[in-house]
Amino acid sequence: MPPRSAPTERQRRLGAELRKMRTAAGITTEAAAALLGVPRTNIPNMESGRSGISAERVRTLADTYGCVNSTLVEALVAMTSRRRTQWWDKYRELLPSGFLDVAEMEWYARRLRIALTVHMPGLLHTEDHARALFEHVIPRLSTADMDVRMALRLDRRQVLDKNDPPSIDLIMYEAALRTQFGGPKVAKHQLHHILEMSERYDVTVRAIPFSAGGFPGAGQSVIYAESPVPELDTVELDSTHGPEFYDSEKQLRKYRAQLDAMQAVALDPDTSRDFILDIANDL
Repeated sequence: MPPRSAPTERQRRLGAELRKMRTAAGITTEAAAALLGVPRTNIPNMESGRSGISAERVRTLADTYGCVNSTLVEALVAMTSRRRTQWWDKYRELLPSGFLDVAEMEWYARRLRIALTVHMPGLLHTEDHARALFEHVIPRLSTADMDVRMALRLDRRQVLDKNDPPSIDLIMYEAALRTQFGGPKVAKHQLHHILEMSERYDVTVRAIPFSAGGFPGAGQSVIYAESPVPELDTVELDSTHGPEFYDSEKQLRKYRAQLDAMQAVALDPDTSRDFILDIANDL
């Protein structure tokens, strides 16, 4: 099978973790290939996510590289298990791959820590709010592009209804709660939807009021996706060019600290609900 031309973020991450193991063990690509009995080019292709890799081969490589973290190894093995088409694959030729990588990241996450300073969380968008948001995309979206983005945005909500949905810890700055995309009626409906979702056992919502003053991360929107093992956590940041993903130990530590600091200045969940309801009632 020829190498993939565009591996997904999850495929890339699996390969990157195998590369970390190899370099930590001080083994060259040539030596790794010799140990497996494969051409030398197979190793870079595996480590870039361009070649598929079996569960058996992951275990073989981990053993060869002397990795004794069995929990991490089994989590990597689980990343090889996808064989059937997932719901987001139908958008593969229609949207930039980063949009699909976000959906895949959410689907496999154990917990999502989300902090937003201007926007509402995509997983909790109402249809009217999402449409109003996409109307501000530059360059302006065609009707067809708008429809496919809307379809993906609404389909992402499937993760909330799967058998083992990720828990969601959401922090929103007051500016996000007061920005009226689509006008007062749409904004009010969106706020009430956030309140309704906050009643779920697996969704916690906290608000940061203007009166809290400054706090770390005030200029960013962050999704921190926790994996079954901390080594495989991922941070996603929004940009005008699309989603950006980060996963180095230093970056993960930084964003955990940032989210902890934001939570420390946020209102508790009950007070946050009252705060959001007051804003909605003012519309």
